[in-house]
Amino acid sequence: MNGLTDGSSLIERFLAWLGATPWSVALLESLYVWPLIESVHVLTIALFVGTAVMMDLRLLGFAFKRVPASAFTERLLPWTRVGFAVSLMTGLLVFYSQPVRYYHNVFFRIKVLALILAGLNVWLFHSRVHRRVSQWDLNPVPPRAARVAGVVSIFAWALVVVTGRMIAYNWFDCDLQPQPDFVNWLAGCVVEAGVE
Repeated sequence: MNGLTDGSSLIERFLAWLGATPWSVALLESLYVWPLIESVHVLTIALFVGTAVMMDLRLLGFAFKRVPASAFTERLLPWTRVGFAVSLMTGLLVFYSQPVRYYHNVFFRIKVLALILAGLNVWLFHSRVHRRVSQWDLNPVPPRAARVAGVVSIFAWALVVVTGRMIAYNWFDCDLQPQPDFVNWLAGCVVEAGVE
């Protein structure tokens, strides 16, 4: 059961079509490619989040206090960007393998919201706070705006990692009914009458 009914949304119908394409089915059923993609996804998330947290600890004034913030980001940001780019590509492939299941997964939805929060935080930091880095570059404890960006970053990326890990568990999948109404609402489940 894929959770789709005649009342399914256009997005759900598109995702059902996408998940039934030969490449999607082959990816999910692959003996070697699927575990390779998942492994690369996890490893590049570790690279990305690891370097991001190191920069965040510098922004919070907890670590690397003697290293200028600009030098620190200059050295780590290329690694962070590569980790993010590869984890994004592999994450899209993981989603492509079972798009309807992921779309209805509560943890996936929370992960997407956390990614949006993290992306907004990165944009705000680099477009505003980091532009004035010359004013606080050598300060052991950066200004409040930089520290707030560091806290939000650590929170958002930790939430991305934890919810990403929780996606693997099917506790709240739409085809496991009955579920509480709020879970069905969060997951976007369409529960047919009499299925309780």
